[in-house]
Amino acid sequence: MKESFVVRGHHDLGGGPAGKLERADHDYGEWERRVDALMVLCVGITGKKRLMSVDELRKNIEALPPETYERTTYYEKWITSLTQTLIQRGVITTAELAAKMNQVARRA
Repeated sequence: MKESFVVRGHHDLGGGPAGKLERADHDYGEWERRVDALMVLCVGITGKKRLMSVDELRKNIEALPPETYERTTYYEKWITSLTQTLIQRGVITTAELAAKMNQVARRA
């Protein structure tokens, strides 16, 4: 009988050794609240047209390179995945995204 080994992705941390989880309440930043709201809008409400699915969010988070996955926060992963999904679906283009990011940077 041949042995098979499951190769875990860098994002698959379940069941591995870990230290104690420190649970602490914290306030969310305004940008984190906006990312959360954007996700709700993109996934949609039952019966409405959805721009993306939760499965796509997860797929694009899991596709992040290990170094990016390790250094980004929860909502940074979300906004990266949201952006990638909207580009993949043709909702926005990279040129449109770059133009908007430049516009926002000029406001700062």
